[in-house]
Amino acid sequence: MVEKMKINLRKIFSNGPKAKIVLGLVVATSLVIVICNMRKTVIVSIDGNEQTLTTFKGTVKGALHDNGIVLGPKDKIQPSLDQSVKSNIKINIKKAVDVEVAVDGKELKIQTAEGNVNEMLSAEGIQLEEYDKISPAINTQITAGMKIEVVRVESKVVKESQQLDYSTVVNNDDNLDRSVVKTVQEGAPGEKEVTYRVIVENGKEVSKKVVAEKVVKDPQNKVVVKGTMNTLALSRGDSIAYKKKLSVVATAYTGGGSTATGNTPKRNASGTSTIAVDPRVIPLGTKVYIPGYGFAVAHDTGGAIKNNRVDLYMNSSSDANSWGVRNVDVYIIAYPGQG
Repeated sequence: MVEKMKINLRKIFSNGPKAKIVLGLVVATSLVIVICNMRKTVIVSIDGNEQTLTTFKGTVKGALHDNGIVLGPKDKIQPSLDQSVKSNIKINIKKAVDVEVAVDGKELKIQTAEGNVNEMLSAEGIQLEEYDKISPAINTQITAGMKIEVVRVESKVVKESQQLDYSTVVNNDDNLDRSVVKTVQEGAPGEKEVTYRVIVENGKEVSKKVVAEKVVKDPQNKVVVKGTMNTLALSRGDSIAYKKKLSVVATAYTGGGSTATGNTPKRNASGTSTIAVDPRVIPLGTKVYIPGYGFAVAHDTGGAIKNNRVDLYMNSSSDANSWGVRNVDVYIIAYPGQG
């Protein structure tokens, strides 16, 4: 451009001294104009701190280099380094800071210029799953020295088979001696399927809750028969079964006539005798055994025979007097209608 102007001026002016002076002034002026046009003022903002700089370079990269501004590999810049520089252009630079990320069993030291935690994780290729926990929260702004933890959370459904224990059912049988216990049906365990919701954090189970249960097989109860019949050993080595034992006061009486049930009273030491009772305590017709007296049937009543008091029939007054008044046990063998 300057050379072209020099040629044109030579055509206009002669080669005299004045012409040379004029030509020199024109060239100098042109150089100043060109240099001024190449010089640009730029505004550089580094982490929000602005400074005004000058450059003769045509790109952002050149302008920064001119002013000794060095970018780190993770620093962010806008516009891009190859963008053309115009006067008063604003260049924004965000410097990367050091952060630590604990994830997947590793402690990562990372430089980042991203705005928040979520953007940083995404930029570093750290994928987040649906239930993962991040501390601090993903929208937290990045600061220098920040420590970030990603807890991998897995929610899964687990099914387990569990045993159902059987119960033991005891049925009483008053036809069997109370010493007899026998199994009539063996027990068998059942099975149920239990569904759990399991939460695992960083490979460690932290929660396990039942969400459903289904019985696959019912258990079979064990059935046991237990004798409830009471037995009394007799002096001759035999034993008798009885239903109930009563402690009573026993007196004795004799005489003819009929009993309250219309029977003739009798005393049979080797068989069955007659006794008088209070029917509210021992129903008439009840068969009993009284130690020292023997077997008897409650066929009679008496005005003085109330509550736990019985009167034993004797064949003679001497036998009645000999018995006197005694405290005895009455063993009920059978109630009326039971044989």
